[in-house]
Amino acid sequence: MTAPARTRTSAELIRAEEPVLAHNYHPLPVVVARAEGAWVEDVEGRRYVDMLAGYSALNFGHRHPALIEAAHRQLDQLTLTSRAFHNDRLAEFAERLAALTGMDMVLPMNTGAEAVESGIKVARKWAYDVKGVPDGQATIVVAADNFHGRTTTIVSFSTDETARAGFGPFTPGFRIVPYNDLAALEEAVDETTAAVLIEPIQGEAGVLIPDDGYLAGVRELTRRKGCLFMADEIQSGLGRTGHTLAVEHESVVPDVLLLGKALGGGIVPVSAVAARREVLSVLHPGEHGSTFGGNPLAAAVGTAVVGLLETGEFQRRAAELGVVLRDELSALVGKGVLGFRSRGLWAGVDVDPAIGTGREISERLMREGILVKDTHGSTIRIAPPLTITAEELTSAVGTLEKVLAQGS
Repeated sequence: MTAPARTRTSAELIRAEEPVLAHNYHPLPVVVARAEGAWVEDVEGRRYVDMLAGYSALNFGHRHPALIEAAHRQLDQLTLTSRAFHNDRLAEFAERLAALTGMDMVLPMNTGAEAVESGIKVARKWAYDVKGVPDGQATIVVAADNFHGRTTTIVSFSTDETARAGFGPFTPGFRIVPYNDLAALEEAVDETTAAVLIEPIQGEAGVLIPDDGYLAGVRELTRRKGCLFMADEIQSGLGRTGHTLAVEHESVVPDVLLLGKALGGGIVPVSAVAARREVLSVLHPGEHGSTFGGNPLAAAVGTAVVGLLETGEFQRRAAELGVVLRDELSALVGKGVLGFRSRGLWAGVDVDPAIGTGREISERLMREGILVKDTHGSTIRIAPPLTITAEELTSAVGTLEKVLAQGS
């Protein structure tokens, strides 16, 4: 008999990746093999609390039973037709997602970057067909320090040189203004502007939350100037901040919503552009598409995700546990934490650089059984699954306190 293959250790698996995987990521040195809820387990059986949740892709935790059941059921029936044919799952997904977001129509895609690219195309088409901007002259206004994805068009309007350098020539048609600056936005918008594309909260920049009234100001300005307000809710949306959408904190309704990450329930990539009928109706057959966009498996899982959000349970959990997170982090200010920004179960924590970089703090937390990820400098991001308990959350922040107390 052939002996069973030996399971490789975490160190061996990390070494095995080195020569065969492109080095476009710098992951923490943990090799996850199993997961459930807010917990993951590595190859050796060590357990960790996941305080990142796949950058909000795992809002409902790992392997949520309702989502796993929906995927299993659909796997036994049908996985892919392409949009060459109709499938029996897509109509319900689109109906319920439109109703959840208060929009009229949905354009299903796969990844967040595809949703942003699709939104850009739709906004430009709307500018030409509806607004009357001369062909080829449409502009889109964006915010500095944005993160909307990594395609060549999207990095064209990034201000992060790590994302941009070496990938030109860049796509024209974008104007960059400071985030949270309505005066600068007013100056940048003119008769060629198709849309203002904004993250209601800038996640990659360190969970930057704009001043009260900023989003309402963007809504008023875009309406007055006759352009679209396009909100990128790929990280901030679907329960993370205590509302279904982060724009709801200011009772704002954009013209276009970009959704992704949590929409796939941590099972399959699912994204969507949700918008007013007048906007999405500018697309006609052959002008845009995706082989996997709106596939039956994605639609089944996405419908189950919408079902979880329709109850309001996860939005309430994020709001209530967000108070716990805020209070726990407040107690660390002056004890290794210089400051933090939080909304719901999402926080950017600025650690004293004398104690360590964000990467170093993340590695120390990993060794203590807590998984977070750094962003810029000495800032770490905290975004646990919305299924985490108050006790798990308090314990995780307590571990951060312990790590900070150890100093550099």
